[in-house]
Amino acid sequence: MSCNADPLVLDFVEWVAREPRAYAEVIATWKTSCPRLTIWEDAAEGGYVARETIAGLGLVIAVTEGGERLLRANGR
Repeated sequence: MSCNADPLVLDFVEWVAREPRAYAEVIATWKTSCPRLTIWEDAAEGGYVARETIAGLGLVIAVTEGGERLLRANGR
């Protein structure tokens, strides 16, 4: 069963789901100068990813349970 999720948000959440990503890596990899492409913000506001601090790694972005459900609902 597929829902109408933004394909780029799905790509982003799937990328983060592979392993928690350092905040700096996320910003460097997914930044854009186009205000219409708010992939990182859309995923965070949708509750699909969250910031957390992991000992030894620092601030990371990790997929949430909501993000995992989104991926499953879209066959990823």
